[in-house]
Amino acid sequence: MTDSAGTPPEPEHRPGDEQPPPGADTEPDTEPATTDDADADAHTDAEPDAQPPATDDGKSDSDNHSHSHSHSHSGIDAGTDADAEPEAVGGVKKGRRWLRWTALGLSVAVLAAAGTGWWLYKKLDGNIHTDTSAAHELEEYERERPASLVHGAENVLLIGSDSRAGSNSRYGGDDSGAQRSDTTILLHLAADRRSATAVSLPRDLMADIPGCGRPDGTRTNEQFAQFNWAFEFGGAACSIRTVEKMTRVRVDHHMVIDFNGFKDMVDAVDGVEVCLKEPVDDQQAHVKLPAGRQILHGEQALGFVRSRHGIGDGSDTQRMDRQQQFLGSLVKKVQSNGVLLNPTRLYPVLDAATKSITTDAGLNTLRDLYDLVRSMRDIPTENVQFLTVPRQPYAYDQNRDELVQPDADRLFRQLREDLPVKVAVPADGAKTNAGNKGGAGSDGDKPDDPDPSPSPSPAPTYAGTTAASGMCG
Repeated sequence: MTDSAGTPPEPEHRPGDEQPPPGADTEPDTEPATTDDADADAHTDAEPDAQPPATDDGKSDSDNHSHSHSHSHSGIDAGTDADAEPEAVGGVKKGRRWLRWTALGLSVAVLAAAGTGWWLYKKLDGNIHTDTSAAHELEEYERERPASLVHGAENVLLIGSDSRAGSNSRYGGDDSGAQRSDTTILLHLAADRRSATAVSLPRDLMADIPGCGRPDGTRTNEQFAQFNWAFEFGGAACSIRTVEKMTRVRVDHHMVIDFNGFKDMVDAVDGVEVCLKEPVDDQQAHVKLPAGRQILHGEQALGFVRSRHGIGDGSDTQRMDRQQQFLGSLVKKVQSNGVLLNPTRLYPVLDAATKSITTDAGLNTLRDLYDLVRSMRDIPTENVQFLTVPRQPYAYDQNRDELVQPDADRLFRQLREDLPVKVAVPADGAKTNAGNKGGAGSDGDKPDDPDPSPSPSPAPTYAGTTAASGMCG
């Protein structure tokens, strides 16, 4: 057979190769080679630049070879799968492109979520105000402060600001912007975090107020005066020093919460349920409510807990009782709706809370607040207790209060030493234990025993409520 133009000469035969006999047909066998023969030819006889001879259909073997090369090494017949190769290659490319775009999309989504989460965290973190002046005042009088007795137990002083400054001026009183403590609660968190006890301190309670620094740099004199004057004199630091002097309980942290923050927190949990035995109509508190079961939202809730003249006997004691019941219902609402474990419901609560609070440096970050709340998450609602410090009308002014002793000191000792305290919801009209002979939670101790040991005795019981009870039972 004559080689086509440009085809290199056939390679010379090596010694020992069999020579064709004279006159033998030199045309190659036109029957297709088997797969094994093709593989052998591809690996042994073909030169790199050799052009294979033409086949009977006029096409060179190189045309077929170009389609079947990738399959010849895997034992696949080039003649049957040649046309499928481009589709397979194209599918692989499309698959790889799809994977690349999916990976890119997921990366963008993760970065966007992380960026959004970081932005929300920074926003909440930036809402919190820090009371640096209180820390300076407390550090100056550190030697006078009581020591912490039980590791892990914490005491937080919660102060409800009654300032009439700015938007709070609508709630009556002067508009000078003077700060007042309308509500003060000493919250004790047990070291094992199995109970939390909130003790209300009446605003009208007569107390020894130490000399405190004023915002203008001057100082007040030590005096025996109405408790809530301490906050007006020297802010949170003065209130903390007054509470510590009264109770000998170390205050670890403090929070000041204003009116607007309270309203927003109630709205963030879609309102709080209350049950009223009688209607409420208090013009000073800007609230008018019918009797019965109902849901209170922001403005109504604030008016209700502040109301003093339009419900009951108008005493601050009854108002504190209503505040405790309302707070119990609020805690119950938060836990029953899974707010603490649901980010979409937790965020509005955190946003409202962080916008309205001023804290010490130990609670001034979102992480600090979250750790504190998380430590309380597993406390059973029946162990979240609210009570008022044992008190009675002040002997020299029936419009003021004084502590009932030794009942009050016994309660303070239970908190100092992280010992159990129990509360019981009294029946309507029943006299509270605070006025009983022998003191609150009389447990069989003799009335003339000046200092009964609490260790072998049952936990003292005080009139109050729990988060499990709420306002509607």
